Amino acid sequence: MHERAAALILDAFLDYNARFSDITRRAQRRFERRDWKYARVDAAARIDLYDVCIRETLGRLELLLDERVRSRPLWAAMRGAFEALVEPMLDRELTKTFFNSLSRRHFRTTGVEVDIEFVALDLEPTANIVEPVAVNAYDVDGDLRGACARLLADVAFANGYADATRCADALAEACRARAEAGGWGELVAIEVLRTVFYRERRAYLVGRVRHATGVQPFVAALVSQADGARVDALLTEIDHVSVLFGYTRSYFHADLPTIGDTVVFLASLLPHKPVEEIYTVLGRAKQGKTERFRHLFRHLAAHPEERLVRAEGERGMVMAVFTPRGYPLVFKVIRDQFAYPKDMARRHVEEKYRLVFRYDRVGRLVDAQEFRHLRFPRAQFDDAILDELLAQCAESVGVDGDEVLVRHCYVQRRLRPMNLYVREMPPEAATRAMLDYGQAIKDLARSNIFPGDLLLKNFGITRGGRAIFYDYDELCLLEACRFRRVPEARDEDETRPLEEWLTVREGDVFPEMFPRFLGVPAALRTALVERHGEIFDPAWWSALQDDLARGGYGDVPPYPSHLRLPP
Repeated sequence: MHERAAALILDAFLDYNARFSDITRRAQRRFERRDWKYARVDAAARIDLYDVCIRETLGRLELLLDERVRSRPLWAAMRGAFEALVEPMLDRELTKTFFNSLSRRHFRTTGVEVDIEFVALDLEPTANIVEPVAVNAYDVDGDLRGACARLLADVAFANGYADATRCADALAEACRARAEAGGWGELVAIEVLRTVFYRERRAYLVGRVRHATGVQPFVAALVSQADGARVDALLTEIDHVSVLFGYTRSYFHADLPTIGDTVVFLASLLPHKPVEEIYTVLGRAKQGKTERFRHLFRHLAAHPEERLVRAEGERGMVMAVFTPRGYPLVFKVIRDQFAYPKDMARRHVEEKYRLVFRYDRVGRLVDAQEFRHLRFPRAQFDDAILDELLAQCAESVGVDGDEVLVRHCYVQRRLRPMNLYVREMPPEAATRAMLDYGQAIKDLARSNIFPGDLLLKNFGITRGGRAIFYDYDELCLLEACRFRRVPEARDEDETRPLEEWLTVREGDVFPEMFPRFLGVPAALRTALVERHGEIFDPAWWSALQDDLARGGYGDVPPYPSHLRLPP
């Protein structure tokens, strides 16, 4: 019976994979037809698919096993049989994660149960992948323009190219200019993955260019227009490609025949990118969680001196946040009660994080992974943060012997809080961050997101200096806001506090008041107002709402403007 159950689980995973691919393949048609509304519907449906398939599979197991489904020895035998079944598969680690999801969901596992799930902290999921991923190679042989033309000709779209000749010329000229500026020497070949990557409003040809002095990333971004597709940009620097595949971006839709070999290829282009982030941005979020868990707890085991401490920055009214000193993650735990003036319930906070998980993050929202039933060594907790968690987050945190059980939390990449960053950095760097903060607000607004709380403490600065929003408890869709001007005060009101004479309803937002709450030096505030003064004008927000209501959707390119090619 355990062998039949193991075969059922493998069949269920293959069914999930097939349905995942069905949704993913629609991305090309959405791109060709510029059907951005349903592209967003597909993105959310594909994220939801995993839990749908887990529920379906548990139901099938109950029908097959009846009362025996509760037997741990049977599940242990199923684990062994399943391991034998998937051993020949290149992507067997994805199948094992699927098995773990079933086991943990059924038994409500806390921590790790080695007899009924797959656990290997020392495992690298791609270590045994020796065959390179399939690529299309285009020898340059002195004719870079010809190589680019052949590359584009191999990527067919139903709406064709707006001007294939001009696209090849622009791509070749951009590549030649980058080679000269970077001192690459003679160009040898361009190699691109055979699968086209789609996300939001763009398609990407992902690969590398070989040259006399080494290898460089080569990512061509394409846009779809009424008269056909057009090459919009070329990315050849690791930093730019890393942002494209970053933790602030929505997941790619790329119909890959296998995942592990593609992860190996991308890791060779982005050597500093954690493998869990590569799995995640390819749409394999559960495998990304598995790898994040594996790497984190390997770190904690290998460094017993590591301490889990309160994260730097202002203390949150909704979340208690802790972090390992030597590992770039933060763990956010919802408090049992929220300090005034927060008047929301726990479920409202969870809904905000669920919205961000399923939404287009346009490079300005950190991906937040939801974890349940994590166990940490109690000895590695700093006393101050542990006391805070036990006193104020008792619904989510408890002590079990020598371990701290975190029943529920969100895990994000650690960023430097912006309010600290602008104090610490030289004026030039602080000004750049402040201007990007304004751009971040615009980018989010154009994607129908209002952060809610615009204080700098709710934004973080990445290694590359980008301003990213990471505190979601007041985030909402722009359509839920009512942007108002501050009315002129009557004579008798001028000496009274603003809140005593200004009537405020739920959803009211007064953009003119934003600058007074920023808490930054006058020079930074002035620079922000000069560059991004629109965000303090309620008329700008209202006009944007009207455009969104008519079906508009702002295009936020995931690369800087200087990388774009001439039209």
